[in-house]
Amino acid sequence: MEHIGLRRAGFVGLCLAVALALLGLLWRALAPGGMTVWEWLILAAYLGTLPWSAISAANALLGFGLLMGARDPVAAVVPQLDRAREGALPGIAAALLVCIRHEDMAAVTPPLARLLDGLAAAGAADRFALWVLSDTPEAAPEEEAAVAALAAGRAIPVHYRRRSQNTGFKAGNVMDWCDRHAAGMEAFLCLDADSAMSARAVLRLVSCLEADPRLAIIQQLIVGRPAQAPFPRLFQFGMRAGMRAWATGQGWWQGDEGPYWGHNALIRIAPFRAHARLEPLPDGSHILSHDQVEAVRLHAAGWKIRCLPEEDGSQEGNPPAMPDYLRRDERWAAGNMQYFTLLRLPGLTPMGRWQLWQAVLLFVGAPLWLLLLLAATGNVLSGGGAVTPPGALAAVMAASWFCYFAPKLLGYLQVLLQPAEARRYGGRARFVLGALAEIAFTTLFEPASVLNKAFFLLLLPFGPRTGWAAQKRADRGIGWGDALRLLWPHTALGLAVGAALASVSWTALAWAVPVLAGLWLAVPLCVATASPRLGRWMRVQELCAIPEEMPEMRKNPAG
Repeated sequence: MEHIGLRRAGFVGLCLAVALALLGLLWRALAPGGMTVWEWLILAAYLGTLPWSAISAANALLGFGLLMGARDPVAAVVPQLDRAREGALPGIAAALLVCIRHEDMAAVTPPLARLLDGLAAAGAADRFALWVLSDTPEAAPEEEAAVAALAAGRAIPVHYRRRSQNTGFKAGNVMDWCDRHAAGMEAFLCLDADSAMSARAVLRLVSCLEADPRLAIIQQLIVGRPAQAPFPRLFQFGMRAGMRAWATGQGWWQGDEGPYWGHNALIRIAPFRAHARLEPLPDGSHILSHDQVEAVRLHAAGWKIRCLPEEDGSQEGNPPAMPDYLRRDERWAAGNMQYFTLLRLPGLTPMGRWQLWQAVLLFVGAPLWLLLLLAATGNVLSGGGAVTPPGALAAVMAASWFCYFAPKLLGYLQVLLQPAEARRYGGRARFVLGALAEIAFTTLFEPASVLNKAFFLLLLPFGPRTGWAAQKRADRGIGWGDALRLLWPHTALGLAVGAALASVSWTALAWAVPVLAGLWLAVPLCVATASPRLGRWMRVQELCAIPEEMPEMRKNPAG
């Protein structure tokens, strides 16, 4: 892409401007009256959190500008996209790979059936084959039966293969398929068990891959599938707004060295086999977060990877409740921490190393936020902060909150400013209610989520080696006892910090309430956001409904 160097320089400059502005606001709050030891510690911890805040704000600002100003924002960041060729029949043969492990096949096969039927109806049946790749270690007759039922009477071939030895987890399964079964195929579409893609979206990816012979991966933006439970409804409503702004902005400056998120992506087989093979780490463990490592190795070999920031036709399931989300975050954290070792790999491009660092930054900020909270508490207990200007403190807290959540906040603003987008959500009034509900949820949930990541990372060097277990995807209620067993440390820390601050000053406690309230209410929030009754009420009220859900909800509002 022309001027990619200038774009990247502009992004770095924007990040520096955001970081310096935040740092200046914090200095105005801390400097009056001189700096205590605790305040120097606050400054040091805050400095460590600035890279992620700056990246979030810069990507969001760039993405928002493109979404509001470009005639076709998607085509503006992905030159391989040719709107005139969308839906054209593919000239290459591609496999559809679905990776499963101890999955409920009744939930896995319906989206696959719709995809197969859509491709056949488009006249592309002879260009695709479906492979269900199982990593379920023991014999799984229910998987075989479900795949056989899926294959019956279909024009597109359907195959099932199960490994009893799960070497390399999902990445090993996919590479093993490439080595043994990819003959005659030029590309494969990588799908997770909870993926749902439309035929139109798949054909669009194929047309992009065919438009550029050096394109190795074209990654579709992924949004949440319609959800019944309160937690995923709230989570994916905000995630969708945030990812749209983030991915559009990031795609503009990363160009041909984009990310790979592991699924809902079309991959060219030859370069993937040649360059994305993952050997064990020096300690003998396998790479857990494989996707971005595969991407940076393809970058290093001169191949292109693009993210198509198009929402239409590409979905995934989200964790049904807080415990499942926190466990997933821990798996991702364990995988991303392995990147410290991989950063030393020779031959990576500067952008490849940046992307590994960015994946690390997603998690390492959590212990720093915990340190900042404890240092601020220590400062109050020792008598520091008495001359802190309230206006300066409010400014740094508000600016930090905005930058941290800038992608979703600007994504919300985009929808409100574009009438056609707002109509897809049932109108501005309904969208605003959903956004306010999600912001309230996030404000309460994020402190517990960050603290959970901090606890996990601090204990990771002393804990057992983490694997890649099967995920819980089915909606279910959470009992008070289960929530308390999971979240009592978060609640206890929140109560202890609150009591310490209250012993000195109710004003100090009031300043901390935006953070501490999420810890105090972590258990009831966990129970409430898994409640089937609350989920039914939200569905009837169309609260946090996504565009794909709206027509179905109006036909059958009670679900």
